[in-house]
Amino acid sequence: MRPKTDGILESSLYVSDVPRSVRFYEETFGFRVIIDFGDRGCAMHAGTHQVLLLFKKGASRALQSPHDGGGELHVAFAIPSAELANWESWLQTRGITVEEKRTWDLGGWSLYFRDRTPLLELATPGTWSVY
Repeated sequence: MRPKTDGILESSLYVSDVPRSVRFYEETFGFRVIIDFGDRGCAMHAGTHQVLLLFKKGASRALQSPHDGGGELHVAFAIPSAELANWESWLQTRGITVEEKRTWDLGGWSLYFRDRTPLLELATPGTWSVY
């Protein structure tokens, strides 16, 4: 029998300027730093049982279990459908450009915008068959 999993605990983004990205996630989402890894990056509380790791690009390659990322990275944050318009307004007041607003076959909506390189998404229920 297959062992149980409780879903995804953490997601990692690899950024060029960790302090700038920390400010972006604090000011845009209200996330807070829960562990500081010094020059390497930090962990932020991103929701119930959810951690967003921000690592400086290349700073984790020398670890015992090396990791890094580049290219068109992407992460989506779940939002209630009733908050979609509030998020559009909030992003606009912060000067954050929404690159795309998309509706999905199951009735969900997504807003796409950037923290410089990483593509971020706010997704409502109806985006996936499981959400």
